[in-house]
Amino acid sequence: MTERRALITGGQQGIGFGIAQALHGAGWAVVIASEQPADSEVVAEALAALPGARYLRHDMREIDRVPALLDAAGPIITLISNAGVGAIERGDLLDLTPESFDRCHEVNLRGAFFLAQEAARRMGGLPETPYRSISFITSVSAQMVSIDRAEYGISKAGAAMMAQNFAARLAPDGIGVFDIRPGIIETPLTAPVADRYEARISDGLVPAGRWGRPEDIARTVLSIARGDLAFATGAAIPVDGGLSIPRL
Repeated sequence: MTERRALITGGQQGIGFGIAQALHGAGWAVVIASEQPADSEVVAEALAALPGARYLRHDMREIDRVPALLDAAGPIITLISNAGVGAIERGDLLDLTPESFDRCHEVNLRGAFFLAQEAARRMGGLPETPYRSISFITSVSAQMVSIDRAEYGISKAGAAMMAQNFAARLAPDGIGVFDIRPGIIETPLTAPVADRYEARISDGLVPAGRWGRPEDIARTVLSIARGDLAFATGAAIPVDGGLSIPRL
């Protein structure tokens, strides 16, 4: 039987780290990849909390290095495509720069696509047991407009369609593909705008009445990785406390 090994991009902090903790706690061999230097404090803290986990430095924009990344990771049966970047600076849509637009697409879409492509090719050569899967961590911004960070939402909408395409292509091979859409999650990425979101959550923006937490996403991803949702391949799963429910 193939070892239950997972590769998590952006797994050194935030949502990715929460997912790494959940899989590690469930007995998975965990490999984390990010662009952070291997000797950085955040990486050291993550590895200290995940005994036996491995860390590989990888810039999602360097798609020519994807085969080397997967060679170093070893045979994986689940890919958690979590690494992502936001707008360089929030502001007026009419002032959006090509630099910020391209950065979001190079990481959130282009880099994610070619990593998933190569991972899928390799998963196809593995035994069907244990279950194999790819989870794209997109965002409620794939369908909810934020005009002060349009480049992010557009890239996530593309990533949602990417997940659908991979799901349709890989379903005959028994490889599940899912689109996980976090809402407002308490992470380093949202820390700079925490006051703004805190006020809006208090005013009822999120029906559940609270911030999301990395472990909320992690529980969903763990269920996918175990194969609990195998026949739901292609599903877009909002993990947002009801934020994306259309309301009057």
